[in-house]
Amino acid sequence: MELKKILIGIEGLKAKGNLDIEVTGLDSNSKNIKPGDMFIAIKGFNTDGHTYINDAIKAGAKVIMVQEDCDLKSIKITEDITLIMAKDTRQALAICSCNFYENPSKKFKLIGVTGTKGKTTTTFMIKEILEKAGHKVGLIGTIATYINGRMISESSRTTPESIELQKTFAQMVDAGVEYVVMEVSSQSLKLHRVDGCNFDIVIFTNFSEDHISEKEHPDMKDYFESKLKLFEMSENGIVNIDDLQVSKVPEMFPNSKIITYGIDNFCDVLAKDITITNSYVDFRVKISDRNERVKVDIPGRFSVYNALAAICVAKKLGIPSEKVIEALAEIKVPGRSEMVPNKKEIPIMIDYAHSPESLQNILSAVKSYTRGKVISVFGCGGDRDKSKRPIMGEISGRIADFTFITSDNPRTENPEEIVKEIEEGIKKTKGNYKVVVDRTEAIKQAIDMATKFDIIVLAGKGHEPYQEINGKKFPFDERIIVKEIIG
Repeated sequence: MELKKILIGIEGLKAKGNLDIEVTGLDSNSKNIKPGDMFIAIKGFNTDGHTYINDAIKAGAKVIMVQEDCDLKSIKITEDITLIMAKDTRQALAICSCNFYENPSKKFKLIGVTGTKGKTTTTFMIKEILEKAGHKVGLIGTIATYINGRMISESSRTTPESIELQKTFAQMVDAGVEYVVMEVSSQSLKLHRVDGCNFDIVIFTNFSEDHISEKEHPDMKDYFESKLKLFEMSENGIVNIDDLQVSKVPEMFPNSKIITYGIDNFCDVLAKDITITNSYVDFRVKISDRNERVKVDIPGRFSVYNALAAICVAKKLGIPSEKVIEALAEIKVPGRSEMVPNKKEIPIMIDYAHSPESLQNILSAVKSYTRGKVISVFGCGGDRDKSKRPIMGEISGRIADFTFITSDNPRTENPEEIVKEIEEGIKKTKGNYKVVVDRTEAIKQAIDMATKFDIIVLAGKGHEPYQEINGKKFPFDERIIVKEIIG
């Protein structure tokens, strides 16, 4: 594609060299550069892409884009290389990617879901409803990317980098996809990964403390404002009116067509007569022109909220109520209140709960229907918000009958230091607990302790088949570990 076409829509550019040249590809990773490509240098949290410009040139890059305030002294720019300066290369990368792949998000209906919790389950529910209605659907999120029911790749982050995202969108267009459902993280909004995307419907599920750290959001204000950017990108919104922060969104976007859902407050889509058991939730809701009974085989009050968000999408798109009911009755989401079958017939649940509120929700939910003990096994990830560690310890100590404090993804931190911080919180309660840093051993001891009347909640890792330690991901699938321990 001609360079001039790739740069359309980016303001305040400065250029030196030929803008009429053909560009064969673009990337922000110098290792991926091929002859004739464009390299866009980005200042990351750990590395600065500007230090790899010479590597990109050696690999054959013909166009180099840099940030305005970068130091060009060490860069060897020859006459045949076009140099472009942008005010924000992250934002420029997103726009260039949209242009290079010919704005694929304008060729299907794009549904974006943001919120602290519930994004993954909600996107899977929407996908299932759309597929039941006979549509071709793509999904991008925390677990994996799917095209027309087939998983094409596992995910390394909730929302991909802009160039990867637009490339995937283009693949979906080629596959005839009509709808794309996507989890949109606050980080992706803050770092311009979804700039240039054409969102048809956006959803805000809920808002609570999470992702507060040096590498994510400095405070809750920044976290909330980052999520709000999604509502600046679409006039069709859906919000959870029962969430104190999220309920403010309709007033903040008075010109948008926003519909609301909830359980406790007046709203457009209200759940009534709710039944919650140890294996499902059941409720009544008006889907088209009449009240319908909806069943979802994922226990917990939060499942009602996630289902309501998906029902709102179905209402906006005019999907028949029977298709909605059928889809929600069959939904299964990896690592979200997922029960692990085992020879001992001990109820063992894997859940991605990794924030104070999500841990409280899942433990409270299972506590309400479990005849025996609730055994909690959890840790906290390294290089993430440290303030939540004692809070989560206190929550587990207060709700669970027994807690195993263990390791999660320690990343570059010492796992023993992380568990100590969790322990400070549980000490404030009268809860019984044990520190077992090795997660496999903690799971084994929990299984040895449990009976058929108890429930074990393995919280934090959910769908993840790995444990991240010092920059490396080691195989760690809790489904396999449970089977090996019991088998």
